[in-house]
Amino acid sequence: MDKQVKIGLFGIGLNTYWLQFDGLEERLTRYLSTVEQRLGKNGGAIINAGLIDTVDKAFEAGHMFRSEDVDIIFLYVTTYALSSTVLPVVLRAKVPVVVLNLQPENAIDYSAFNRNGDRTEMTGDWLAFCSSCPVPEIVNVLTRAGLPVHQVTGVLDEKDSCWEEIYAWQDAAQVASVLFHNRMGLLGRYYNGMLDIYTDLTKLAVTFGGHFEILEMDELALMRKGLEDDEIQDRVTFINEEFDVQKDCSSHEIEKAARTSLALDRLVSKHHLDSMAYYYESVPGHEHEEIISSIILGCSLLTASGIAVAGEYEIKNALAMKIMDAFGAGGSFTEYYAVDYNDDIVLMGHDGPGHTQIAQGKAKIRPLQVYHGKVGSGLSIEMSVKHGPVTLLSVVQDASGDAFLLCAEGMSEKGPILEIGNTNSRYRFSVGARGFIENWNSHGPAHHCAVGSGHIAGKLKKLGELLNIPFHQVC
Repeated sequence: MDKQVKIGLFGIGLNTYWLQFDGLEERLTRYLSTVEQRLGKNGGAIINAGLIDTVDKAFEAGHMFRSEDVDIIFLYVTTYALSSTVLPVVLRAKVPVVVLNLQPENAIDYSAFNRNGDRTEMTGDWLAFCSSCPVPEIVNVLTRAGLPVHQVTGVLDEKDSCWEEIYAWQDAAQVASVLFHNRMGLLGRYYNGMLDIYTDLTKLAVTFGGHFEILEMDELALMRKGLEDDEIQDRVTFINEEFDVQKDCSSHEIEKAARTSLALDRLVSKHHLDSMAYYYESVPGHEHEEIISSIILGCSLLTASGIAVAGEYEIKNALAMKIMDAFGAGGSFTEYYAVDYNDDIVLMGHDGPGHTQIAQGKAKIRPLQVYHGKVGSGLSIEMSVKHGPVTLLSVVQDASGDAFLLCAEGMSEKGPILEIGNTNSRYRFSVGARGFIENWNSHGPAHHCAVGSGHIAGKLKKLGELLNIPFHQVC
């Protein structure tokens, strides 16, 4: 993760109760500390404003969260409290808020409760379970204020399923922070005629944050020339360790790829890049043609190290790949390859870079006499995404140019693939091959998408809500 997410946390209570019910304030404060500890286990810096029980404290908490630059606020509702102790906090902080409606236990022990006999003690004990009571009031006021509000309902017990959802919100906030600070390098130009991938950089920056750095191929060429022989040989050794290099790969092509890989690393370092989109053709015999025909290995190594690299200048898909990788799922470039109607399987893959950290086994390097649809020849990556659950993600722009997230969950399955020196995998979807293709296409995505390991649609949905953009899941 590029930047540690800052999580604002506060609890709410009603100060009138403290003198009426002995020990209630201390009890609720302990519960708030428990929430803080559990959030801390999942990562990020926790900024705890404590138990807010007056309007004055609410204003102080709002200023504190704003000065601490929190990315998200978790509001723990401990008991009934006034919405006036919430609104100033959220208004001032101006970040998404998740209301945690968490009881201390699954249920009150009715028998023990009713045996108490002391009605004051009984009421105090009940109020410690009264977290649900003010939630409608809070949601009503925040909604009327035009502020996005999200809810998690459950039990303080760490074994309760609500904690998986809470951690998903936390993870989504971390990824939103990664995107806000994402510096994407743009090297080369669009693939001529691929109208679906052309995009509005300003709108993307407004929606996701980050910065787009326009790069020069000449700069990469100069960096490639300024390398020492021992550096190149070290990278050759590294490539042989990281990949299953096929016997028909020439040492000359490996050295060319190693040189370009090192130059890419320097380019990324100089411009502090977190992701990249590239495409180039040059003209026959030009040094830039040699660069672009030897770029695949270096881009694969960058992608595997967390610098998402998309070919064909697919900027939206570089964002999708970055999102998937920031969630820890990887994020490999892919598109339709073919359909196996006998097995009800969709074959998907792409030429060029692959995310080797999510490969089934060691990724292979194969020589290609021609890069189909592109210039030159050279080395390419062949791999399948590891077998098991997968998630597909596309960053899509609609007719107005506004972005939304399109997602599908499926399974990567064992079976024959096309051994043509490309990434390609066999994917099964719950709606079937035909259903998936038609449902996916109906949303109007570009023909590329990102694929990652695991089922993370729930987290992607939360990311969409934090970014205030639509989310669609086809299966």
